[in-house]
Amino acid sequence: MKERLRDYMLLMRLDRPIGILLLLWPTLWALWIAAGGMPEPLILVVFVSGVILMRSAGCIINDFADRDIDPHVERTRDRPIAAGRVTPREALSLFGGLLLVAFGLVLLLNRQTVLLAFGAAALATVYPFMKRYTYLPQVVLGAAFGWAIPMAFSAVTGSVPAVAWVLFIANVLWATAYDTMYAMVDRPDDIRIGVKSTAILFGEMDRPIIAALQAMVLFALVLVGQRLEMGVPYYVGLTVAAGLAGYQQFLIRERDPRGCFRAFLNNNWFGLAVFSGIVGHYLTT
Repeated sequence: MKERLRDYMLLMRLDRPIGILLLLWPTLWALWIAAGGMPEPLILVVFVSGVILMRSAGCIINDFADRDIDPHVERTRDRPIAAGRVTPREALSLFGGLLLVAFGLVLLLNRQTVLLAFGAAALATVYPFMKRYTYLPQVVLGAAFGWAIPMAFSAVTGSVPAVAWVLFIANVLWATAYDTMYAMVDRPDDIRIGVKSTAILFGEMDRPIIAALQAMVLFALVLVGQRLEMGVPYYVGLTVAAGLAGYQQFLIRERDPRGCFRAFLNNNWFGLAVFSGIVGHYLTT
């Protein structure tokens, strides 16, 4: 039983919280902006719990979708399904269970947010299969990770204003940038087995395109700041985030897999910097 629980935890990537954090930061950006500061405790608990549940469910369905691919990739061949320690049927049962728990939490919120939750579930389910049909699965990931933004505004304010969609677009661009860095790690294996990604699509233009995406993220966040009349702390946070983006460019300069992975992980601090700026603004106004 202990080994079985361990395999389930590994399947949900609970040993690697970076995915939870990258999903959490834009969720917290939206909650704080929508509430004009600290959101109501119930809403905060529902969304933080939902982040953990949905990211775990996303990892499960990703490994289910890649069950015939992962054994041929060095980085993924020891994952529970690929290694035969968890069956596909068990994985689907766990995936469905997590979705039901997440949906039960959403039922504590208003009707519009409940309806938006169906979009979140759909994006989480289809994303893992996109790498077979399009070179832009990272864009779909960005939409899946960013869907909590309109949901957060809906839960707090009962509506989804234009600024929420600008924030959503910023997150789609950000996720496309950092997940391209992640895809650069697996690019040789992906090309060999026929899996598509932005890292393959961009080719030798990967670094300048990532830089352009990072610039667009920061520009979108500046637009958010202008629309909401954010103060100095917010722009200090964006300045720190810009510096981190520059550091990530340094890490991927030689396209070394270890450097690309470090750049991907560094995006946790990018998300934190933006969130700190948002919190700082509301604490000083």
